[in-house]
Amino acid sequence: MTEQEEQDLQMALARLKEEHRDLDTAILAIEQTPSPDHLQIKRLKKRKLFLRDRIREIDDQLFPDIIA
Repeated sequence: MTEQEEQDLQMALARLKEEHRDLDTAILAIEQTPSPDHLQIKRLKKRKLFLRDRIREIDDQLFPDIIA
């Protein structure tokens, strides 16, 4: 992996982690409303799971598990 590719992955990872945290805040805000939109919460949680998986994929690319 080139240095540029590694930097690109690091930046993508940072953006994904930030979006993941923002979704936590959004979900919490919706849940605290008097009549929360359960469909919207479900969609946000699904997006959060997708981001978690993508974060793990990029993390594995940057820091592969090397079994000796």
